[in-house]
Amino acid sequence: MKWISTISKNRLRLIFAAFILFGVIVFIRLFYVQVIQHDKLTELAKTNWDREIPFTSERGEITDRNGEVIVTNELAPTLYFMPTQNDNIEEASNQIADVLNLDAKRLFEKMNSKSYLVKLAPEAKNISYEQAVKIQELKIDGLYSGVDYDRSYPYGNLLSRLVGFTGYDSQGLAGIEYQYDKLLTSKDAAIKLFTDAKGKALPHVNDEWREGKQGATVGLTIDLEVQKVIERELSQAMTKYNAEQALAIAMNPKTGEILALSSYPTYDPSKFEEVESSIYNRNLPVWMTYEPGSTFKIITLSAAVEENVVDLEKDTYFDKGYTMVEGVRLRCWKRDGHGEETFLQVVENSCNPGFIELGQRVGADKLMKYIKNFGFGKTTGSNIAGEASGILFSEEAFGPVEHATTSFGQGISVTPIQQVQAVAAAVNGGKLFTPYVVSKVYNPESGEVVIENKPNLKRNVVSEETSKIVRDALESVVANGSGRAAYRDGLRIGGKTGTAQKVENGRYKDGDYIVSFIGFAPANDPEVVVYVAVDSPKGELVFGSTIVAPIVGQIIEDIAPILGIEKDREGQLEKQYRWGDKITERVPDLVGVPVNEIMELEYPYQIEVHGEGETVKAQLPEPESVLELDGTLHLYLEK
Repeated sequence: MKWISTISKNRLRLIFAAFILFGVIVFIRLFYVQVIQHDKLTELAKTNWDREIPFTSERGEITDRNGEVIVTNELAPTLYFMPTQNDNIEEASNQIADVLNLDAKRLFEKMNSKSYLVKLAPEAKNISYEQAVKIQELKIDGLYSGVDYDRSYPYGNLLSRLVGFTGYDSQGLAGIEYQYDKLLTSKDAAIKLFTDAKGKALPHVNDEWREGKQGATVGLTIDLEVQKVIERELSQAMTKYNAEQALAIAMNPKTGEILALSSYPTYDPSKFEEVESSIYNRNLPVWMTYEPGSTFKIITLSAAVEENVVDLEKDTYFDKGYTMVEGVRLRCWKRDGHGEETFLQVVENSCNPGFIELGQRVGADKLMKYIKNFGFGKTTGSNIAGEASGILFSEEAFGPVEHATTSFGQGISVTPIQQVQAVAAAVNGGKLFTPYVVSKVYNPESGEVVIENKPNLKRNVVSEETSKIVRDALESVVANGSGRAAYRDGLRIGGKTGTAQKVENGRYKDGDYIVSFIGFAPANDPEVVVYVAVDSPKGELVFGSTIVAPIVGQIIEDIAPILGIEKDREGQLEKQYRWGDKITERVPDLVGVPVNEIMELEYPYQIEVHGEGETVKAQLPEPESVLELDGTLHLYLEK
């Protein structure tokens, strides 16, 4: 009996120790769970309780080089509904439908859902701020307003084929919006509502806010004021000449920064679904390829001067209207020819046979080498979506005839941006820069730069001396040759016309042309290169000289003050008078001259006097300005 008692006592002690140990373990576990793991477990519980109402953070903006906003966002709330929190869904749907002018029956069907949270889209997505305020004043149980944004384009169709647009879900679908979508896209914020399984709010847990992150800002090299001028001129050209399409590029030749990039017809990015996809999917200045025509002669000229095979002022050429190459007759645009001319006049007259001679002097292999060095035959590296590479003759196919036609810009295919890149190098001292349109991408809140592009010098293609000779020759084209319509007094503009017959199914189309002009200013130290091309203009005289040269001249005149290019007649060539030109005179300086003395003299233009007094205090146009003989000189008097 004593033995049994001893065993029982030991068992009792063991059981008692086990209970104590278990109690200690439970206590430690409770302490660990309730104290040490409190925050972690609370967050895990909240993930089962929370219901998020999204508050969309703003998608990144797109700005010009001066920080002017091109693409931004407009507040546009979206409604969310929790069916379990409302006892009369039909009445709620009627109230919402009244404010938003919706079909109440269809809205009720959507709201009367078994889902814990219903997004009332598209019916109540991106509603106006005023509508959101009216609905919130109704205090409908279970109805919440989530912050959302609509993409906003303050300048409408300006620059639309470059910047592109976003879709229903704010995802970039075209242009810069698509290309930089990941960086522009924001991380959404949200209000966390804590509810039970039935969607009822938990009284013991406060709602929380989840912070979002704004999208990055994309800063372009574009100057909006320059862009406005160019788009105005393209719009007028489209209407005036009933053209199929038109394009333009303005670039700083010293850096490769694109100041303006335009394609017509254009569209409103907020209504992109109203136009054909070919309009918003094709950024013409980088996508379109065609025979360049005479603007390409600048490359042949540069190669000939660099190779020292021509003296433009001393060497001469006789143009009989055509030249024969391998039995093929290659004609000049002037059927009866230009006769005896210097090679500077060959450039001024855009004489095809003369440029064939220059190309032959350079040689086939060397000419093709220069063409490739100037960047033709491959993309420029601009990183603009959709850029094409153009087409050059293969080495095997580059025979004497192909060599000859290439010399004056026929038989090859190039893009506008390739031409701008190449001509910029020809006139800026021989430096080939990569064109670019995005200067930097940065965090708008911290200022941290994510991507930054700077001028990228690829190589030197010709010498500074050659570049100066080319600049002088092209300034002479504008003063004395085919580009005279681009001439502006006080602005030293150089440039070259281009008239290229369009090709369809391997054959040239009669009467269908792409006319172009590439100009730069000032000719002695270029700050801007402007290229404009008009596709299939309608008119009696369809030439780059008659249609596009005056457009480029007007663009350069209007953007010169924007770019800080001042008028300066020093060194400028005088424009030679040709039959049909308007007769002009330079205005004398009449400031300080008594008005009665002026009236005694005979001037070949009208004079209008403004104000009272005896002496001229100001005049318009200013002294030394060119005034047409049927123009008016305005004099302003002071006592």
